[in-house]
Amino acid sequence: MARENIIGLILIATILIAYSIWMSPSEEDRIRDQQRRDSIAEVQRFAQEAEAARLQALQQEQPESEESIADITGLDPEDIDSVRLSRIQERMGRFTQAAMGEDSYVFLENELMIIQVSTRGGHVQSVTLKNYKTFEQEPLMLFTGEEDMFTFHFFSGNRQISTDQLRFTPEIHGHDPDQPIIAGKDETVILNMRAYSDIHTDDNPSYIEFSYGIRGDEYMLDYVVNFIGMQEVVAANTTYINLDWKAKLPRQEKNRTNEQNNSTIFYKYTTDDVSKLRETRDGYERLTSSVKWISFKQQFFSSALIAEKGFANAEISTATAEEEEEDFIKNMSASINLTYDARENNSFPMQIYFGPNHFKTMRSYDLDLERQIPLGWGFFLMSWINRFAVIPIFNYLDGFNLNYGIIILILTILLKLFLMPIAFKTYISQAKMRALKPEIDELGKKFPKKDDAMKKQQATMALYKKAGVNPMAGCVPMLLQLPILLAMFRFFPASIELRQEGFLWADDLSTYDSILDLPFSIPFYGDHVSLFTILMTLSTILYTHMNNQMMASSSQMPGMKTMMYFMPVMLMGIFNNFASGLSYYYFLANVITFGQMFLFRKFINEDALRRKIEENKKKPVKRSKWAERMEALTKQQQQQAQKKRKK
Repeated sequence: MARENIIGLILIATILIAYSIWMSPSEEDRIRDQQRRDSIAEVQRFAQEAEAARLQALQQEQPESEESIADITGLDPEDIDSVRLSRIQERMGRFTQAAMGEDSYVFLENELMIIQVSTRGGHVQSVTLKNYKTFEQEPLMLFTGEEDMFTFHFFSGNRQISTDQLRFTPEIHGHDPDQPIIAGKDETVILNMRAYSDIHTDDNPSYIEFSYGIRGDEYMLDYVVNFIGMQEVVAANTTYINLDWKAKLPRQEKNRTNEQNNSTIFYKYTTDDVSKLRETRDGYERLTSSVKWISFKQQFFSSALIAEKGFANAEISTATAEEEEEDFIKNMSASINLTYDARENNSFPMQIYFGPNHFKTMRSYDLDLERQIPLGWGFFLMSWINRFAVIPIFNYLDGFNLNYGIIILILTILLKLFLMPIAFKTYISQAKMRALKPEIDELGKKFPKKDDAMKKQQATMALYKKAGVNPMAGCVPMLLQLPILLAMFRFFPASIELRQEGFLWADDLSTYDSILDLPFSIPFYGDHVSLFTILMTLSTILYTHMNNQMMASSSQMPGMKTMMYFMPVMLMGIFNNFASGLSYYYFLANVITFGQMFLFRKFINEDALRRKIEENKKKPVKRSKWAERMEALTKQQQQQAQKKRKK
């Protein structure tokens, strides 16, 4: 280290030490600060002891006060004595009557889902999707409701009221609430859940209403929240109603880790694009402007709350479930504020999407819900390829009711046919480079020194120019194929169509296939053996070997060939836990590539290519102005380098 650097570091350290000494409190300051902390601690201790004494006295006078409000209000009204009723009135104010009663449930059903609505809180308790099963072939429930929350908070008479403390009365026209309410194919059924305040009368209604509208063949549920006649009930200074939405997402897929890494909260601002919290770690974000929708997204399913006019603001967070909670993957939370006017009736029209992350289904609602499906939205080429090519072809083939393994085979063949002109140009370029290989090797012998690297490069480029060979002709086609390869990498793991669809030994193409479950876990590999991944790896190694044999130059960096063989082995550890449909696709792509190379070798006369190259060498080389400028610039750089060496 230079002397100046050492002096600088010493000065910086001296300044920091002097600053810390100067800013440190004096002995008198420390004594005063300690006295202040002791005084605060003494006051807090006294207050805690007084509160404990008060609670103990209450328990001695009223043993039944050990019961919580929730326990009391859950009793039959006839079992609530005067003491309990007094406690309810003190806590619930003008919602005393609405707070009492036993819990019951109302069931809404259509062709696609069964929704359980609880009279306690009036909210959706659980949602079961009829066309899907969990990986254990159990009914698929988006959430169970036992540890979830969907409640509105507001103040009434200096009391904080939560709607999950209230009992809602079901009101539905033409249906018996005690029986499952089924919406036919072209029918819409409306269920109104109402919690009446104590000042409610027929002439002056006063209630909170949750209105649910279910249609026969949709995953979208209409949801309207109404505060009617609440001017004398809700605090007059209320400007916002808070909605607290929490859900503990149950595990649905075989690969729990992969499901966790594909589950998070998505949201869309009213005037902006779709965003999300990071999937692979716990997250929190405050949404400070109008929010159009918030979605608790799992790997293949979502629960999205959509506001017609937008939510005022929100706070969202995710937390990964603990390992011992193996039946759950993540805890989702959203605290949402809705603008409220205490002087009049308020209505909040919303919708709730309970359904699969299926591109066509989500796209049909024109809300950008499909942006939750990871199709490579960050890179426009990937998303375009998936949206306008892969998905339409996949859906078209799906219409023939073929096995999805066959559909992937046909899709791969079609993609390879589309890319065949590019593959053909790549092969031609490699054949030309092989033809020039002897002369390139001679140039390497002619300029063996490192100082002659520039001369060797100039001679090599001159040879390419004279022979009419473009060394970049083999790279450009490969770059053109890259977006398609990446698009496939995104499409197959995200495709819900492959979920629980079997092919050959794989029982689910959306997750890993296993021909052997290991009694232990191998680092960077896993506790199972995926045959499709092994086939993909072996075919990739074979392709690498064939490609190395066809390479024209032997001037690769030391160890590069070894690295090219080692990379497929490294990828095997990653793909071993990926969707088997993806590994199957890459295996098929390699096999079809072998077939293409065989056909190209059979029908392309490399001797004729060599003769054409020799003929090109005899022709005068046309030099462009750009080439002349580059040559002049190179000579100038060489002259400057020689001058520096002489100095």
